[in-house]
Amino acid sequence: MGFIQAVKGSIGGSLADQWKDFYGPKSNVSATAGVFPGVPMGTNNGRGANYKGNENIITNGSKIVVPEGTALVTIQDGAITGIITEAGGYEYTNDNPNAKSIFAGDSPVDALVKQSWERFKFGGVPGTQQLIFYVNMKEIPNNRFGTQSEIYWDDAYFGTQVGAVTRGTYTLKIADPILFIKNFVPVVFVSPGAPEFDFADMDNPAGEQLFNEVVGSLSAAFSNYTNDPSKGNRMSRIQGDQIGFAQALSKAVDDGYQWRQDRGLEIVKTAIMSIEYDEDTKLMMKDVKRADALSGTRGNSFMQQSVARGMQAAGETGGGANMAFMGMGMGAAGNVMGGMQQPNNPGTYQPGFGQQPQQPNDQMHGQHPNDQMYGQQPQQPVDPTAKLIEMKKLLDAGVITQEEFDRIKMQLLGL
Repeated sequence: MGFIQAVKGSIGGSLADQWKDFYGPKSNVSATAGVFPGVPMGTNNGRGANYKGNENIITNGSKIVVPEGTALVTIQDGAITGIITEAGGYEYTNDNPNAKSIFAGDSPVDALVKQSWERFKFGGVPGTQQLIFYVNMKEIPNNRFGTQSEIYWDDAYFGTQVGAVTRGTYTLKIADPILFIKNFVPVVFVSPGAPEFDFADMDNPAGEQLFNEVVGSLSAAFSNYTNDPSKGNRMSRIQGDQIGFAQALSKAVDDGYQWRQDRGLEIVKTAIMSIEYDEDTKLMMKDVKRADALSGTRGNSFMQQSVARGMQAAGETGGGANMAFMGMGMGAAGNVMGGMQQPNNPGTYQPGFGQQPQQPNDQMHGQHPNDQMYGQQPQQPVDPTAKLIEMKKLLDAGVITQEEFDRIKMQLLGL
């Protein structure tokens, strides 16, 4: 009986597989799918009889449609045999005896007799396997990344290490379908009856691996971005620079995991949804922001107004603050006001307390003997220690803040 069944199966299968097929992508494919099978369209509105052929056999002369934004890959007996990257309709041809068809111009002997004999040797079933898969060549959206704890990187703008928790999404593209299928896609997704390979499916171990590799590359990506002089070394630009950060992230991923070289994958765009800096970084950013605001002419105006308000308050309230100013003398107070001028070059602060041209001794003739009482005396070279004492008195009097005192002290000491 087995012998008769094999003859019947091989002849019946050969006759059924003479019909040409019409192949296209499966319906309802996810937008985040990377690879999905091609399927025969056996019926149309209830009409048609081409649904009795063997699965995984593509008849010569069959029509295959390749939609825009996809590539088509044919696999026979586990090996990639062809690829189509341009949209359009194509006709399938193959020298394998199991693909022969009298409707495709093949001889009846090849299409029926030889094919039946080949199948008879395998118990009545085809001795080959022919599969069609589509590869998504568009940008694949909604690939998420995020960190549960802070990541740290060296930041050129701050000149130190900063940390943050971040999350966002990226789009990726399959740049090389052959590399992607051969080197990365698990065999279950390129086998008969294969499910679609969905990047967004966290039950897909390959998709989960990509997620982990992106998260592992974020620290290097932030460092690449903030240390790139063309980006101005400013982290504040990153959320509005989808392409720039994508390039930094893609480089970090390629350096660490060779996505493009080994897997044919690349990151195209990113969207940073949130960046939450750690507490140390927040405090540092606050100090840097204030320092930026106090640089240049804006800083001159702000500091002079601050000193003027402090002097006025000291004069009105009296007490310790007033005594401090009396001890300093009006000349010292004037030096403070003049010494807080900063050059207009933003970001540079250089105190110039009392740094005025020294008058020659012969200009002292004719001056009132009590000029010294009114602070009208020739300027002497600046004594950093004396000026630092004066600034300490202003600090104790509440005229300047601790931050201002520390900044002036650093300048006076040349630090």
